[in-house]
Amino acid sequence: MGPYHTATTSCSQGREEPEAGRTDFRSIRDELLPLPTGTDGYKHVLLLGTTGAGKTTVVRQLLGTDPESERFPSTSTAKTTVADTEIILTEAGPYRAAITFAGRDEVVDHVMENVSAAALALFQGRSEEDALRRLLDHVNQRFRFSYVLGRPVLSSDEDDDLPDDDEDEDEDAAADGALALAPADPEVIDPAETAALLVRTVPRLRALVEKCALDVRTELRATDDDERVVAEILEETLDTELRAMEEFDEIVAGLLHEIELRFSLLDDGELRRTHRGWPLSWTLETADRGAFLKTVMRFSSNYAPLFGRLLTPLVNGIRVSGPFVPTWSDTNERLVLIDVEGLGHTPKSASSVSTGLAKRLDEVDAILVVDNATAPMQAAPAAALRSIAVSGNSSKLRFLFTHFDHMKADNLPLFSDREGHVLASVENVLGAIGEELGAAAERGIRAQLDRHRYFVGGMHAMLDGRRKEGRRTIGQLRSLSAGLSTAGAAAAAETGPARPVFDRMHLSSAVREAARNFHARWLGLLGLAPDAEAPKQHWTRVKALTRRLGEGWDDEYDSLKPVADLRTALQVQIFLMLQRPLRWEGGEPTEDERQAVIDDISGAVTAKLYELTDKCLKEDVRSAWLDAYRQRGPKSALTRARLIDAEVFGRGAPVPAVAASPDRNGLLKAVAHVLEEVAEDGRLVLD
Repeated sequence: MGPYHTATTSCSQGREEPEAGRTDFRSIRDELLPLPTGTDGYKHVLLLGTTGAGKTTVVRQLLGTDPESERFPSTSTAKTTVADTEIILTEAGPYRAAITFAGRDEVVDHVMENVSAAALALFQGRSEEDALRRLLDHVNQRFRFSYVLGRPVLSSDEDDDLPDDDEDEDEDAAADGALALAPADPEVIDPAETAALLVRTVPRLRALVEKCALDVRTELRATDDDERVVAEILEETLDTELRAMEEFDEIVAGLLHEIELRFSLLDDGELRRTHRGWPLSWTLETADRGAFLKTVMRFSSNYAPLFGRLLTPLVNGIRVSGPFVPTWSDTNERLVLIDVEGLGHTPKSASSVSTGLAKRLDEVDAILVVDNATAPMQAAPAAALRSIAVSGNSSKLRFLFTHFDHMKADNLPLFSDREGHVLASVENVLGAIGEELGAAAERGIRAQLDRHRYFVGGMHAMLDGRRKEGRRTIGQLRSLSAGLSTAGAAAAAETGPARPVFDRMHLSSAVREAARNFHARWLGLLGLAPDAEAPKQHWTRVKALTRRLGEGWDDEYDSLKPVADLRTALQVQIFLMLQRPLRWEGGEPTEDERQAVIDDISGAVTAKLYELTDKCLKEDVRSAWLDAYRQRGPKSALTRARLIDAEVFGRGAPVPAVAASPDRNGLLKAVAHVLEEVAEDGRLVLD
C-alpha cells in the first residue's frame, strides 16, 4: 500500500474504522520536500518553550518575516503552534511547502468527542452558548473546529458578544488587508448555512440527552426519588448511549461534511487525497514570496476574521523552504528550524515529554530552550531539561531568554542586573535537578548554560539597530545564529578508554524503583490512591485515553502519557545508576570523559526504550485497553481504572520483586536485554 493510502474502512453515517497502522506523516513530507541533512551542511534546531514564551516570535526573527505585512508563522498570547512546523532556510528560491493533514479517523474521533462534550454540558445544565463552544473547540485545544467552521452567535448572547482579552486570536492581527483571504464561493460554502447548522445542532443534542434520560428512567423504572441515581448513571453512560444513536451519527456526518468542504477553497498548489478521498497532503512551489506566505497562512493562522475558512486545526505538519534571511543579518545560515507545540504551564502537564518530542530531541543537532525572562524556568521547561539530561542530550542545549524589555524594576537598572536575576532563577532549578538526578545532570546543563545563553527584548517588531536595546538584541541574535550553524562541531568530550562496570543487581533495583514510581503516579491519576502530585483525572479523559491506546492510533491523550511516563521513569533510574558504577575499566576517567560516557550510554539506552515501552504498555496490552474503554454502566469509571491498573500496568510494567530474576519479570527482562545490547557495543560492562 502506497503512502497516499490509509488503511481505513468506511462505515455508515460518517463513521470510519481506525487505521490499521498509524500513517507516517513525516515520511510523506520527506517524500514531498526532503529535509537537508548534515552532509548538506545543515543543522536541525528544535525550539522548546512554554506557551507564550515567544518561540514562534524567535522563528520570525530568524526568518526575517515582517510582523505586520507577512505575519508568518502566526503568533498568539495563547496556544498557537499545535502542528510541527519545519522551516528550511535556503540560499535561493523558489518557495516550497509540503503540508500533511490529520487522518479522517482522527478528525471523526475528535468531532465525536466534541459532540459528546456538548451533550454532557447540556445534561449538566450549562448554557447553550457553553454547549456550542464545546461543540466547536476540543478540550485539548488542538482541534479548534471554530477556525474551520466559524463561530456563530446565538441570539441570546448577541448583545454581549464582544472580544475577550484572552481570545486565541492573532495578537498582531490588525486590520491588514494583505492577509485577507478571498471570500468563499457561496455555491460551495455558505457561511450562513454553516452557522445555522451549528446553531440547530444544540437543540438536537438536547433532545438526544432527554431521550437518553428517559430510556434510563424506563429501564430502572425510576421514580422521582431515584433522580439522583438516574443522574449518576446517565453521566457515566451518556457518551456510550449517544454513540449508539443514529441521529448522533447524522450530527457527526454533517459536521464532517462541512469540515471537508473547506478544502475546496484551495485554489493553488496540489492537494493529494487518500484512496477514500480524505485530504492527505498539499504542496506548493512558487517564486512569489507574498503569494506563498498568504496561501500558507490558511494552514497556520488563528486570525479571527478568517474563521470559517482556515484549515489550521486539521494540519499535523507544516514544512516550508525558501530564501529567508533575517533583517539583521547579511548571510543565510543553513538551518532547519523546528517549532513544536508549547510545553504547557502546569506541573500536571509537565511530567513527561511526548514520545514524538522525545524522539525529536535525539534527532536534532541543537535544542534551543526559549524562556520568558520575566518568569523563567517554570515547571514545564524544568521538566523538559530533566528529559534532555536523562536522554543524554545535554550537550545540544542553548538558552534564549525573551521579554528582556519587560524586566523593569528599581532593583534592576542595568542589563547585568537583569541577567543576574534570570540566572538566579535558573540556578534554583539546576540545584533541584542536581538533587533529583545527580551531579551529572546538573553539570551537563550548567556547562551549556555557561557557554550558550542569550538575552533579547523587543522581538515582536522589526529590530531597530539605532537604539541601544535594539543593537544589543541584534548582537545576541547574531551570536545565537552563528552558534546554531556550528552546533555539533564542538562536540562533547571524547569518552576515552574508560568504561563503567555495573552489578546486574543494581539494574534490578533501578527497574523496581522505576516501576514503583510509575505505578504510584498512575494510581493517583486513576483515582485509586491519593497523590497531590498526580491528582485524579476526570473519567472522560481516562476513557478517551483508553480508546486511543486500544485502537492503536496514539499513545497519549493530552497530558495523560502512560507510555512516555514509563520511559521517563526508566530513564531516570538508569541515569542515576550510571553515576554509581562499581568501578571503571581502562583507567579512571576525567570529569569531562565521565560526563561524555554517561551521556553516550543514556542516549543509546533511550533509543532502545522507545520500542520497549511501546510494546509493554501499548502493543502487548491493546486488548486490555479496549476492555477498559468498553466498560459502561454504574461504577464503570472505577471498574475502568482498576482494569487499567491490573490488566494494563500490572501486566505491562509489573514491579520486580526484591532480588527478582529477569526470567520472572517481563519488564526487568526487557530492560536487562537493552543494557546487554549496549554492553555488547562496548559502552559499559555488566558483572
